[in-house]
Amino acid sequence: MHNNVLKINKNSVTNLFERSDETLIKNALTGKRRAWCQLVKRHEQDVYNYALRMVSHRADAFDLMQDIFMSVFRNLASFQGRSQFKTWLFKIAHYRCIEYYRRKKDIGSLDDEPMQVAEHKDSCPEYHFNHDQQASTLMQAMQTLPVNERAIVELKFFQHFTFAEISGQLGLPVNTVKSKLYRALDKLKLKLEIEYV
Repeated sequence: MHNNVLKINKNSVTNLFERSDETLIKNALTGKRRAWCQLVKRHEQDVYNYALRMVSHRADAFDLMQDIFMSVFRNLASFQGRSQFKTWLFKIAHYRCIEYYRRKKDIGSLDDEPMQVAEHKDSCPEYHFNHDQQASTLMQAMQTLPVNERAIVELKFFQHFTFAEISGQLGLPVNTVKSKLYRALDKLKLKLEIEYV
């Protein structure tokens, strides 16, 4: 008779010992730099991707990401855990994006430098070309949307937040978020249809 052996994959073991955002926040607030670095590392790719889709240029997105995390660090003690940390983080990210557009005189001109999309080294050249072209076209189309509509599309489809979470982040009623999303999707559909005619 064989003993039943519990099989645990490497990811399960890693997740078992991974600290929660709340634990990292508590440690960061006591001055533990490593905890803050882990918190940033956990969320920096999502924040960078959000910033890139909002402002469309790598250098601006990187600057905006740094600005967002500096703002998060300064306000970390005010996080009360009423929502997930990621929800609170993206609320700050949205405000920083709004401030970015207020500071910038020329809002999202499509004549600026071309869109740059991260390379997929493991894909074939044809797939890589088509994927980059589609991503670039989508990002350019998103730049034509008003900032709030662009943020809603980003938060719903790229960050996978619920309508209720987006409502809390943007300070808008849920029905307003939904109507703005549908309006934005209609505009994107029209823009993308024109691009591919």
